[in-house]
Amino acid sequence: MSRQSRTVQQWFDEYGVSHQNKTNKLIHWIMVPIIFFTIVGLLWSIPKMDWMGSSPWLNWATLAMLPAMYFYYTLSKPILLGMLLFTGLCLVTSYMLTQYLAMPLWLFSAVLFAIAWVFQFVGHKIEGAKPSFFEDLQFLLIGPAWLLGFIYQRIGIRY
Repeated sequence: MSRQSRTVQQWFDEYGVSHQNKTNKLIHWIMVPIIFFTIVGLLWSIPKMDWMGSSPWLNWATLAMLPAMYFYYTLSKPILLGMLLFTGLCLVTSYMLTQYLAMPLWLFSAVLFAIAWVFQFVGHKIEGAKPSFFEDLQFLLIGPAWLLGFIYQRIGIRY
């Protein structure tokens, strides 16, 4: 079966194969959202082009999230809605940090990104399995949705 025709559950099941160890799962629950946020923060930090105007909301982060949201749309509408909510939170947090953080957002995001990935690789060393994205980069987008899937299951939302 081609990866494009997989259901959201098939993606989650394949991702879950290398995420069985409780410690690795715990690390992912903390670090995957942090990594997603730091990517948004790094993209937010890229200087804007003149055509983007003066609104803080039209920037590289918001533009880069459009294809990601389309990917989630192809998985399921409930996953898209949850990821829109989380992405919106990341965008608002990035904006707030640019206003109040004592250091540049890009530096804060880069340091946090590096730390989070160290933990991710430690988790996979404990698991004894390489990260899923080594097989398919789309798994970088599946990670946050996989966690959201657990939240949905817990509160009774079908995805």
